[in-house]
Amino acid sequence: MTQTQTPSISGIYEVCIGVREPVPQIQYWEQFGYRIGQVGSLANGAAKELYGSNSALRSIRLFHQDADCGLIRLMVWDKPMNDGLGMDSMKVKGNRWATSLTDDVLNLLNHAEEAEAAGYPIKYTQSFWEVIYQREGKAIPFVSPAVGVREMMLLQPLTRQVLFERFNYTMPFYGKINPNSLLKASQITHMGAIVRDDSKETLLFYDRVLGLLRVRDDAVTTYDSSAAARQFFDLQPGEQIVVTAFDEPRSSTSDIWAARPGRLYIVRFPDSTPLADRHGSSRPGCLGLSLYTYRVPNLETYFERVKASAARDVTEIALNEFDERSFSFVAPDGYFWTLIEG
Repeated sequence: MTQTQTPSISGIYEVCIGVREPVPQIQYWEQFGYRIGQVGSLANGAAKELYGSNSALRSIRLFHQDADCGLIRLMVWDKPMNDGLGMDSMKVKGNRWATSLTDDVLNLLNHAEEAEAAGYPIKYTQSFWEVIYQREGKAIPFVSPAVGVREMMLLQPLTRQVLFERFNYTMPFYGKINPNSLLKASQITHMGAIVRDDSKETLLFYDRVLGLLRVRDDAVTTYDSSAAARQFFDLQPGEQIVVTAFDEPRSSTSDIWAARPGRLYIVRFPDSTPLADRHGSSRPGCLGLSLYTYRVPNLETYFERVKASAARDVTEIALNEFDERSFSFVAPDGYFWTLIEG
C-alpha cells in the first residue's frame, strides 16, 4: 500500500496503563509532552463485559500534540486484580513496553540516576549505541558521520519504556518531538510483545486478520551481536531473538523512510527457550502496562473477522468509557487487545 492510500487500520492507538491514583502518572507523562485529552468511566458490570475485569473504571486519555496514534490511556481501577509486570524481567511471555524518541537520551539517563540515588524504585540500563540501518560503504570513525541510535531501557513499577535518540538521520513520519516538554520526547513510536513460536503461526493473525503491514521479518539478534538486546531481554550466551514488525498500511515495505509510528514489534524467542508466562499480569484490570488498542473503520467488519479467527474470548461490541464502540479479544499469541471504531 502506498503512502497516499487510505488505511483500513491505524497504528497502535494507545498504550493503556492500569493505576490506582492517576495524578502521579499524569505528572510523569506531562514531562514527555503528553496532556489530558479525554476522561470517562464505566461501572463494574460494563467494565467486566468489555475488559474482563469486575471493577469500576475511570480512564484518562492523554494526547501528544497532534498525534493520531501512540497515545496513553490511564485506567484507574477501583479494584485492581494484581500489581502487573512491575520491574520484572522483560524476558517473559506477556511482556509489554513502550518506546519513544527523544532529543536527549543522556538527560533521561541523568534523571534515572537521580531517581535511583533518591531511593525511587527504578531499573535502567546505560545508553547503548546501535546501528539500526546499514549505510552504503564503509564508515570511517572520526571521518564519516556516525549513523545510528543511542537507546536505554527504563523500568518503574507502572511503566516499562525504551528511549532512543537518533544521530545523523531523520524519519519524517516516525516520531514527533514535543520541544516544550522537559524530556524532549515524542509520542510513543512503537510497542513490544514477547512470544515463543518457532512456527510463526501466531504472527499470521496480525497481517491476515487485522490487515497490518509486515515491514520487517526474521531479523535475528544474538547474545553476541547486540549489547542493548542482551541487557534489555536478559539474553544468555548462545541465545537469540527474532524480531517481526507490523505497521499500519500507510507505511511501506520498500521505503524505510516512510515508516510511521504505532508500530508493533513482536520479539520471538525459540520454543526451546524457557520463558515464564505473565499474560495474567498484563491484561486490563492489572496495574502497569496492560493493554494496547487499535482504531479501525467499520468495526463490524473487524468484529466478524476476529470472531472467525483463532482469537479467543471475543466480547460483544459495546461502548467503552469514552462512549466509543469497541470490542476486545485475546489474540492467538495470548495478548489481550481492544479495537475501537474511529
